[in-house]
Amino acid sequence: MTTKKTSIAIVDDDPRLLNTLSINFKARGYEVHPARTGAEALQVVSQQQPDVVILDMGLPDMDGTVVLEGIRGWSAVPVIILTARSDPLFSAAALDRGADDYVTKPFSMEELLARVRVALRHGSPQSPVRRTETAVVRAGDVMIDVPRHSITKDGEPLHLTPTEWGVLTTLLRAHGGLVRKEDLLSEIWGPGFEGQGHYLRIYTSQLRRKLEDDPANPAFLLTEPGLGYRFVVPEPGVGGSGYSE
Repeated sequence: MTTKKTSIAIVDDDPRLLNTLSINFKARGYEVHPARTGAEALQVVSQQQPDVVILDMGLPDMDGTVVLEGIRGWSAVPVIILTARSDPLFSAAALDRGADDYVTKPFSMEELLARVRVALRHGSPQSPVRRTETAVVRAGDVMIDVPRHSITKDGEPLHLTPTEWGVLTTLLRAHGGLVRKEDLLSEIWGPGFEGQGHYLRIYTSQLRRKLEDDPANPAFLLTEPGLGYRFVVPEPGVGGSGYSE
C-alpha cells in the first residue's frame, strides 16, 4: 500500500530560494508544488489542495496579502508567511488576515521545517487530538464544540486558524486553570519556542477580537501578568454558560 506524501505549495519569486526550498522539502519526502507569482499560487492551491502553503509576501504580480485573502476565501489550509520585514506590526497584520505563522528572512531550513511540522499538526483533521473531558463549552454567547472543531458566537460561525484553535483548546483543557506561557508555547509551537512570548500576545489578541464582546476588557481569555493565560467559563447555569460532556 502506497502512503500518500504530504504536499506543500511553495510560493516565492526568487528562483534560487524556490529551488533550494523545493530540493530540501523533496529530500525529506514532501511532494512540492512551486509557484513564482500570486496567480500561480492561487491556481496551485486550488488544483493541488496542498497540506500546507509557504507564501512569500513580496510577489511580482500582486501583494502576498491579496493571495492570502484569496486562499482564505475558500480554504483553511495552514499558511506560513515568509517576509524580509522584521516589523512585528506587519507580521501581526498577516496573521490577522488568516496566516497561521510567519518566518522572517533570513531563516534556517531547520526553523522552517519545524514551523511546517507544527502547522501540519494543527491543520490536519487526521491528527490525533489529545482527549479532554470537555466536549462542548459555552461562554456567554460563544459556543465551542471541541469534537466537531466548530465555534459560534451569537449563533454565527467563527473562523479560527489552526493555530488559534490550538491555543484555545489548550487553554480549555485546563478548565479555568492557569496555563504557563512557556507550556503553552511548547505545546503549540514545540520545544525551543518557550521564549517567544510575542507569539502568544498576537494570537491571544486575535482570539479576543473574535470571542469577546469587549476585547480590551476580556471576560473569558484572561492574562496573568508574567505567568500565563487562562480561559474562564462562568459557572453552569449563569447565562447558560458552562461545560458539557
